[in-house]
Amino acid sequence: MKTRTFRALAPAAGAVLTIAYLGLTPAVVKADVPSSCVGDCNGDGAVTVDELIVGVNMALGARPVSDCPVMDANGDGQVSISDLIAAVRAALDGCPATPTETATSMAADTPTSTAIDTATPTPTDTPIPTATATTIPTTGGHFCDLPGSVQTTMPGISVVPGGPPGAPDLSYLQLPIGFCAHYYGHVGNTRQLRFAPGGELFVASPTTNTTGGGQGGQAAILVLPDDDHDGTADSVHVFLGGNASQHPLQSTQGLLFANGYLYYQDATKIMRLPYQSGDRTPSAASQVFADLSTQYTSILHWPKTLDMADDGTIYVGNGGDEGEACDPRRPFHGGILKLDGTPGGNPIARGFRNTISIRCAQGHNMCFAIELTRDFSTTNTLHGREKVLQIREGTDWGFPCCATKDTPFGDIRPQPDCSMVEAEVGAFFVGDTPFDLDFESGKWPEPWDHQVYIPLHGAYGSWVGARIVAIDFNAMTGQVLPGSDILNGSAMGPSSGAMKDFATGWVPAHTHGRPANVVFAPDGRLFLGNDVTGDIIWIAPLGL
Repeated sequence: MKTRTFRALAPAAGAVLTIAYLGLTPAVVKADVPSSCVGDCNGDGAVTVDELIVGVNMALGARPVSDCPVMDANGDGQVSISDLIAAVRAALDGCPATPTETATSMAADTPTSTAIDTATPTPTDTPIPTATATTIPTTGGHFCDLPGSVQTTMPGISVVPGGPPGAPDLSYLQLPIGFCAHYYGHVGNTRQLRFAPGGELFVASPTTNTTGGGQGGQAAILVLPDDDHDGTADSVHVFLGGNASQHPLQSTQGLLFANGYLYYQDATKIMRLPYQSGDRTPSAASQVFADLSTQYTSILHWPKTLDMADDGTIYVGNGGDEGEACDPRRPFHGGILKLDGTPGGNPIARGFRNTISIRCAQGHNMCFAIELTRDFSTTNTLHGREKVLQIREGTDWGFPCCATKDTPFGDIRPQPDCSMVEAEVGAFFVGDTPFDLDFESGKWPEPWDHQVYIPLHGAYGSWVGARIVAIDFNAMTGQVLPGSDILNGSAMGPSSGAMKDFATGWVPAHTHGRPANVVFAPDGRLFLGNDVTGDIIWIAPLGL
C-alpha cells in the first residue's frame, strides 16, 4: 500500500471557508445512504484524513461523487459543506456502531458563523484538522497519486512519498486547492518545451546569451521520455546538437512538430527533419526550411518561436531591439513572419520589440503572440505594457513609437499617430515579463478549464512578479478575453478582468528560479520549465 506524508499548509496558501448557521432549530440528521458513517468510503468503521481529502476533492469537482457515495450524506448527488462537516465530525468523534437518528442542536438566537481556516483551525465545534507527520494510505488511478506528488488540499499540503531521488522540494509552490505538482526532469537553461506525437517531451536548451537566460545550456534539443509512466523522465537524451557535437545548436529555441517533421530554430534559420512517432534519434539529415538572415537580426532578441495554425500556416517571431528610433516609415524589424515559401519569410505583423512566444489555439485557426516591450516603461508618462495579442496579417503593434492603440510612448517627439496601432487583449506591468503561453482544452475542473496559461518570468534580479496566471478564453471562438495586472497605468497591481493568478511562490526567495515556459501534455498535465534552475515539473488537478 502506498502512503503519503501530510503537513500543515502555509497560511499564505490557505483558504478560509465561513459556514453560517442561520437560525436553525434542533433537527434530526439521518444519512439517507447505505452506510453507518458519513465519509467512511471504505466501510471500515472510521473516517480518515485521506477520506476527508477525497470528500474535499469531490466538493471541488475534482473527483466524481461515485468515488465515495457515502460522502453525499443526503443523497442529492453532490458533496456540500454540510456533508464535509458531517464527515469531519465522524473523523473527530468516531463512527457509530449502527446507523442511528441523532438529535443535533444547531440553534442560535441570532445568526452566527464559524470560520474554518485550512492553515490553522480556529477553536470551533467543527474544525477541519491539520495533521503533522501523519502517514495515511492513498489509492492510485490519478497522476497526483504518483510518488513524489505534492498535493494542495483543503487541510494542507500532502506529499506522496517515494518520489525520484534528489528531486527538488516543491512545497514552496502555492497552487489552488485541488492541484498537485510533481518533478519531471532537469535540463539547464530550459527555454522551450514541446511534445512529440508519441508523447515524449522535447526541450530546447541554448547557450547563446539572451534576455533572462539561465546557465548550463546544452546547445541542443533534448528528449525526455517517461516510458514507465511514473511521472518522471527516464532519461535526458540529446536528440540534436550538443556542446561536444560537430554542430552545437547554440541559438535554438523554437520547436514545432507538424506535417511529419520536427521544425526547429538554428540561429537565423528554421530547419526541419522528418519525424515519426517514437523517434529518439534523427532518421534523416536536417534541411533549411526558411533562412531569415535577410530580415532584421537582433543580437540579444534572437529567439524565434513558432507554431502552426489550423489552416497550415506557420508563423515565426523575429526580435527587434531596445533603443530603436521611432521611424514614421515603420520598417519591419521586430514582428511576425509567415513561412509561405517567400525567401526570408513574409512579414505580416510589425511593431514588436521582442516576440518571445507564439502559440495557436487549436480548433479555432487563431494564433497569439507575447510581446516584451520597452524596458521600465510602465509609467504615467510612457504608458508601456507587455502584451498578449492575436496575430493578424497587416497589423502594427506600435513599438518603438506607440505603447498601444491611440497612445504614443510619452517621450517620443514629435508625437506619432497611433490610431492605426492594434489594441492588445492582455496587458502586463513591464517587468512581470510574460514568457510563454498555452491553452487548456477542458480536462481541468472549473474555474481553471478553458484558460490560457502564461508563466511570468518576473523582474530580472529580484524575480518580483514571477508566477503563472490564467486568462479566460472563449472555448467556442478561441478568443482570449481582456485582462491586465497594471494598476492606475503605472503600478504593478493584482490580476484583473479575465486574468487571475494560478501559481505563486517563486518570490521572494531566489532559490526557486523563474517560471519560463509551459506546454500542455496530451493527457492534460501542464508542464513547466524553469530556465534558471533547469527544473521541469508538471501540474495537474487531483482528479485527472
